[in-house]
Amino acid sequence: MISKRFIQTILILITLASGLSAANAQSQGKWDTRAPMPSSRTEVAAVELGGKIYVIGGFGRSGDLVEEFDPATNAWRRRASLPVPLHHAGAVAAGGKIYVIGGYSGRWDAVDTVHEYDPSADKWRTRAPMPTARGALAAGVIGDKILAVGGVGRDRRNTGANEQYDPASDRWTRHAPMPTPRDHLAAGVVDGKLYAVGGRVDGSYARNLAVNEEYDPKADRWRTRAPMPTPRSGIAAAALDGRIFVFGGESPSGTFNQTESYEPVKNEWRSWTPMPTARHGLGAAVLGKQIYVLSGGPTPGGSYSSANEVFTP
Repeated sequence: MISKRFIQTILILITLASGLSAANAQSQGKWDTRAPMPSSRTEVAAVELGGKIYVIGGFGRSGDLVEEFDPATNAWRRRASLPVPLHHAGAVAAGGKIYVIGGYSGRWDAVDTVHEYDPSADKWRTRAPMPTARGALAAGVIGDKILAVGGVGRDRRNTGANEQYDPASDRWTRHAPMPTPRDHLAAGVVDGKLYAVGGRVDGSYARNLAVNEEYDPKADRWRTRAPMPTPRSGIAAAALDGRIFVFGGESPSGTFNQTESYEPVKNEWRSWTPMPTARHGLGAAVLGKQIYVLSGGPTPGGSYSSANEVFTP
């Protein structure tokens, strides 16, 4: 006969196992859906500033389009258009302003332009151009300086350019080039270092990369770190809680729904709950403890979406 104590022990073990299983599922993160963008686009830039999220440029209705999302009201509104239509640009926030850097005009004409947006005045102004014109680059902010890395130049070939912009002096300086020139990469900043992740060779998403390279601006030096588990390009990245989260991408066989994060302290990657909507050419922006993943093409090449999905690790 099975004793009462034995049955109680089994029930306790089952409860503990269920709790561990639920905790493990929760640790994979969750996705929620918010109000879709008014427009459908791809190859956008996205950035958070002042509690609002801005989706800028891209392919779709208009390459000069700027839409602002207010998470508090779950509502969108149109803001002042970019001075010129752009896609595949980089965008960052620094000193209370948004900077849109490089990108392509027309179809694939790499530009060196820098446009500064003041959300309080809803106005744009043009700043000093980058030394190297390029599209499909990545950008990040360390301290009060902006770093622009990689991309495709006017010769339609990859550049390893690593150039730093000082908004206070409106000046650019060149620094140690990225070891692996590439485009359609993403970048994140953790503890004063920039991580350039993924990308492709000379614009071909049949030549996706898993490369992960770390730049230390104090030493002006790069080093190779653990590669991303899934080679991909056309991705977006955002840094949160000491990790860099990488979303989406494309290849000839389709788009990616992977959510993977890199932790520099451990030099390790891990996988999270996949995106609800696989896509490339998307944008990502952190607000609080959440990452908003916006826009992007659901199929490789010229496709568009108005997706607004939120990831909570």
